[in-house]
Parts: sequence; C-alpha cells; structure tokens
Amino acid sequence: MRGKMMSTPLTITEIMLYATRLYHDTEVISITSDEGVHRSTYKNVFERANQVAHALRRLGVKPGDRIATLAWNDHRHLELYYGVSCSGLVLHTVNPRLFSEQLAYIFSHANDQVIFFDPMFLPLLEGLADELSSVKAFVALTSKEKMPESSSLDIYCYEELLAQDDSPFSWPELEETTASALCYTSGTTGNPKGVLYDHRSTVLHAYGSCMAGVLGLSHNDVVMPVVPMFHVNAWGTPYSCPIAGSKIVLPGPKMGDGETLHSLIENEGVTIALGVPTVWLALLAYLKDTGKTIGTLNRTVVGGSACPISIMEEFEKLHGVYTHHAWGMTEMSPLGTVNTLIPSMDKLEESDRNKVRAKQGRAPFGVDMKIVDDEGKDLPHDGVAFGDLKVRGWWVADAYYGEDDNSETHDQEGWFSTGDVATIDQQGFLNITDRTKDVIKSGGEWISSIELENIAVAHPDVAEAAVIGIDDEKWGERPHLIVVCVEGADPVQGSILSSFKGKVADWWIPDSMNIVDSIPHTATGKISKATLREQHSKGLFE
Repeated sequence: MRGKMMSTPLTITEIMLYATRLYHDTEVISITSDEGVHRSTYKNVFERANQVAHALRRLGVKPGDRIATLAWNDHRHLELYYGVSCSGLVLHTVNPRLFSEQLAYIFSHANDQVIFFDPMFLPLLEGLADELSSVKAFVALTSKEKMPESSSLDIYCYEELLAQDDSPFSWPELEETTASALCYTSGTTGNPKGVLYDHRSTVLHAYGSCMAGVLGLSHNDVVMPVVPMFHVNAWGTPYSCPIAGSKIVLPGPKMGDGETLHSLIENEGVTIALGVPTVWLALLAYLKDTGKTIGTLNRTVVGGSACPISIMEEFEKLHGVYTHHAWGMTEMSPLGTVNTLIPSMDKLEESDRNKVRAKQGRAPFGVDMKIVDDEGKDLPHDGVAFGDLKVRGWWVADAYYGEDDNSETHDQEGWFSTGDVATIDQQGFLNITDRTKDVIKSGGEWISSIELENIAVAHPDVAEAAVIGIDDEKWGERPHLIVVCVEGADPVQGSILSSFKGKVADWWIPDSMNIVDSIPHTATGKISKATLREQHSKGLFE
C-alpha cells in the first residue's frame, strides 16, 4: 500500500525559494578581488541568480550542459551555484590549484560549455586555450571597469551580462535526480575522476549537515566557510546556510591570510568557521603574534586532513573555541562524519577525552560505514580492529562521471571503498589511521602515520609533520619522520623522537627523521605523501 503523502521533488530550487521567503534580509558578506568587502543579502544573491539564468540562456546552453567556474568564495560564485543548477544545468566547480595538465583533462572530460572565472585566473586559461575546444564563452567575474584584456580569448563581462535582463526567470520543474553539480577528485594518482551530484543528494546532504550533532546550524549562526567553494562545494555550506538562515561570510582569495580571517571574524561576528588544518595554523599564528582575540567565534570544524590535538587545545584554552574533527570525501558530497562528544564522555579525564576528540567522529543519519579485512569480511566495531573503510548512503556517489563500470570502487552490495584504513568503536566513532596507499606495514603489523604525525605536532618546536614508510631489509618498512619547525626553534632531533616514548608502542617510533623548510601539499591542502616518497627515493631525506 502506498502512503497518501505529497512527493514534492527535493531540489536546490526549493532551497532558494525557501530562503527568499524567510531569510531574504540575511547578510552575505564576501571579500572580492575587485570590490574589497562586498555586502549583500540572500534576496540580492537570488535575484542575481535569476539574471545568471537569463544570461546562460542567451549564451545558448541547453539543459544538462556543464558550466565551469574558476572562482573564489564570494557572492558571485554563490549566485552561480543557484543560477546554474536551478536552470537544469550542471555547475562544474574547478580547482585552479591543479596542474595545467589536470585542468586541461578536467575541462575536456566534462565538455564544459561556459567558463566563469576570476580575472586573476585569465593567464591560466590563456595557457590552456588550445585545450578548450568545447567552450562557447568565457565570462570574467568582474565589472566593466575592471575587465581584463586578452589577446587570445573573447571574454564576456559578468556584470554586463547580468544587467541585460532582470525580469523574473521561469525556473524549470526539475526531477530531483537531475544532475546539479560536478566536482573532480584531486587526482593524486591517474587522471582526476568526476563526481556528479544531483538535486536530491545535495538537499539531503544540506539537511543532514544542519542537524544538531553535525554542524547544528541555525539562523543565530554566522558561518565562515574557509574551505573553497571549488572543492566539494565548501562542504555544502552554500546550501545548508540558506536552509538554516545563517549569515554567511566568504573570504574570497584571502582564505590563507590570518589577518583577514581575524578581521572577518571580529567585524562580522562569525560564530562557526570551517577549514583544513593549515588554515587554522595561519590564524593561530597571527593571533599569537599580535595578541589579538576572536571573541565571537565559538566553534571550528576541521577536515581535509587529520587535526592535531595541539590545534584543538590552543583554540579551546587560549580562545574559548571548540573544535570539531570531521571527515569526508568528494564522493560523499563530502560529509562522512563529525566529532561531537556524547553525554557520557563529559566526565572523562582530559587525556581520555582528547583521545576521542582526535577521532573523526560519528556518521550522521544518511551514511552507513563498515570496515572489512583483506578478504572483504566485516570486522567488529570494537575500536581495535583495523580494516578498509567502506561507506554507502543518500549522498554517496554510486559511480564516477563518464564511467559505467564501478566494480573497482564499489562492491556487489553497493558499498564504496574509500581507500582509508580505519577503526570504528562500539559507540560509532570513526578513527582514520591511514590511507590504504600510505599505511606503513612493519614486520607484518600496521603503523598509523596519522597518529605519529599528531604526536610530532604536539611537540612545542614542531609546526608541521609527516610520516612516510621507507624500505627496510629486516622489517619491510619503517616509519620516517619529516618535520617543519616553529620559526626560531632549533631542536635536537633526539628530543623530538624521544617525545614518542610512552605514547605509542616502542616499535612504532620512527627510526629516522629530517627537518625541512616546508612539506609539499596537494592542490586541496593535504600533505602529499606521494611527493615525499618520491623525494625520499631521490635521496633527499637520506
């Protein structure tokens, strides 16, 4: 028997219409490359999204076409999020930090028809001009007065396009399974792979992230996503903030600038901010150097890489800011887990509490997780057993864009293999111990590089750390530590290595280490273990 309930499609258009009705005056603040601080509202953003839809129609695109962006976190990019997807088109956010070969592949594979770009990325596009045969139009995200000149590309002006028609746009009635956005993985091995989101998965993801115990957003929050809008849709905040009615603060090209982040937090009353660990290291360093505070900020969400307890403690003890560890993937839209302690943990000793906080957290309703052994058999959720992490859920990809065969990434029951090695405890807390390709196997036993890195960063002289496995004739592999020191510090290697004593088994402790000026990162801000292993193979760390 079928229930007698309405089945209104879950679409991004509904988010836009809802926020227009209830939160039209809620502010959208952004740093732009051509206007400085720009002040807007959801009403303004969605009115201009209406104009974006008209402009795209005039440019001759058709439903399902991919519309690319090379843009920072600002109001124009937010306008495209809605103007593109709600028109029945696919918003393809592109990471400008990728190598030119990767970018050329991504634009070609997606068959993008239009590229909207921040003017600072014009040289990048000019260098790729011969590879962009599918592109019908290039649109600079700026005003007529700030338009760049190009000798090789014909460029439209975004503001001039929008000014041509401000009449109401007739938004199409979309099926909830209509593709809405496309984001490519960073492609650390092989070509990047596209993850094609639909309206239903996007709405459910945004709905889930608003829940208490996840991001817990409300109209009382001022949210600053420091995670880029070109990488997994800024963790869904362009959708969850309008649902919750949260004021949104977008730092534009200043995401890594501690002074700008502090200014935005203080001037706009930011209550929650989201980003990768390197972003918070920059902010904390600025606060330490200047003695300034962040009075309104009460919580941060850290993902992308494992968050050291030292960052959490510095935020909490010096600034009264609680840090939530989180984990996810492009293939998961990206929300996988968020670490919010449960009531029974309030009475734990600080050291035991920190052990739990260092984990990635629990999955929200809508995501299932399990760990399996090398033969694919389920392992117990006892916090001890290590296994390959698999997931499935309402906002998890069932295949990659342009690929019909998903047998290499999904099992017969539809579980997606994340490539992470993890434990799950009896209360559902996930602990990522390594990437499958990064795990160190010494004498047939696993060593967690992430746990070793967290211990190293807790040393007062260490600013950043990475651990890789190096070949060993007797044990197969042994851990090697690479650190960047705090400015002005000149530690003895032995003092850093001795700090591992009593915190892990003796056989886990790295046998060797190097102090370097910098550690390489991927285009999404993660430590590049592949580059470190390559450097080691060339003898740089010997």
